Amino acid sequence: MNFFLKNAILKPMKNPLLAVFFSHILFLSSCALVTDEYQDNQRKVIAYLLEDLPLPDNAEIIKAPTVLLGTGEAISGRITLTSNMSPAENLIFYGTESLSTGWELISSKVGEQITLVYSKNGRFATITLSPKETMQGFITGDYGSDIDIAIVHPDAIGVQNPYDEFSPEIQE
Repeated sequence: MNFFLKNAILKPMKNPLLAVFFSHILFLSSCALVTDEYQDNQRKVIAYLLEDLPLPDNAEIIKAPTVLLGTGEAISGRITLTSNMSPAENLIFYGTESLSTGWELISSKVGEQITLVYSKNGRFATITLSPKETMQGFITGDYGSDIDIAIVHPDAIGVQNPYDEFSPEIQE
């Protein structure tokens, strides 16, 4: 084996700090690949299940609170996103894109936090836009948005009180 190549491989292994440093670099670079793959896969799933609900292209899906249940038009669930666009820019995005896909705005509240309620074919989508304050936004005077979308289908709840049989007897 070439002397220089051998030293290039073995030298970091003899120094524990260098070995830890290189292992962290390797780990962090692999996390970026997993995150990008997750974003791509989730966008495909959401696009398939909710083909008519627009999502901003630059928004990232937050894994933990996002959940979708059902099939076809009987989808219910929650999608949580972060966006580099401000709440006002996302308001304009949803105002134009939702109407073009057949969603009808039935209620709105605009303040620091923006709430939009849309309806389509008996389904309801509540979109909440909140400012996402970051250090970069503080320095540049700009900030992004946290976007929370709740989708409800009218047939999602079959029994209004499924816990009725578990309620304690009221003593008189």
